[in-house]
Amino acid sequence: MTEGKPMFSPGWQPAAGLLAGKVIAITGAGAGIGRAAARAFAAHGATVLLLGRTLGKLEAVYDEIVAAGHPEPVIQTVNLAGVTAEDCQQLAIAIDAGFDRLDGLLHNASVLGPRVPLAGYDPLAWHEVMATNLNSNFLLTQALLPLLEASGRQAHAGASQLSSPLVLFTGSGAGLRPRAYWGAYAVAKAGVEALMKVLADESENISPVRFASINPGGTRTAMRAAAVPGEDPSTLPTPEDLMPLYLWLFGASDKAIHGQSISAREWLGL
Repeated sequence: MTEGKPMFSPGWQPAAGLLAGKVIAITGAGAGIGRAAARAFAAHGATVLLLGRTLGKLEAVYDEIVAAGHPEPVIQTVNLAGVTAEDCQQLAIAIDAGFDRLDGLLHNASVLGPRVPLAGYDPLAWHEVMATNLNSNFLLTQALLPLLEASGRQAHAGASQLSSPLVLFTGSGAGLRPRAYWGAYAVAKAGVEALMKVLADESENISPVRFASINPGGTRTAMRAAAVPGEDPSTLPTPEDLMPLYLWLFGASDKAIHGQSISAREWLGL
């Protein structure tokens, strides 16, 4: 697995058709970073699969993308807190039938959960956070991996050396440096890092699919406001400020991006 910071420059600008022809699934696509990623990926040519639990939010993103004249996205409601392996397999079947490919998967959806000591943590809340933030990442990746691998083999047959399929997990400083009162969120995010590393190590040199995680850092989202209520949101970058890096990872980064935990704000110089 590769470490370091290869090739990306904070001044990098994506080409208009960077993601043309690609199919990318995004969880938590109805708001925050997921919404920004869906709009940015579609604006650069991708067909985005909008996955989330709130139909109205997904429809609003759909309408924005279509109104802008970008490739028509697809909506799929899914409650990641209760998603099963069978649900994920059915999603894979639907994607295969509709597109016969999948070029990227962005695991963006997360829930914060209560900010209380573990001694008083509600077990039901624990299970919801772990299911949404960690277990669903495993189940979706496992179900969608054959489609990602098939797309990677097609790209290889076409002699493309860039932008092999990417599964990008969303990490957090709370997972990299767990601390008091972050509860199941910190534990789940630590698990996300371990899950990514295991998948990357297992696929090294035998699969065209790349795995990495991204820690967005403090970003102007509703979740950040709930986690740090006294913070001035105007001091934080917006989700749109992060999109050059997300676009580069899915559309221009090479195979050196594999097994890395990426700090978005550090790489972008924010």
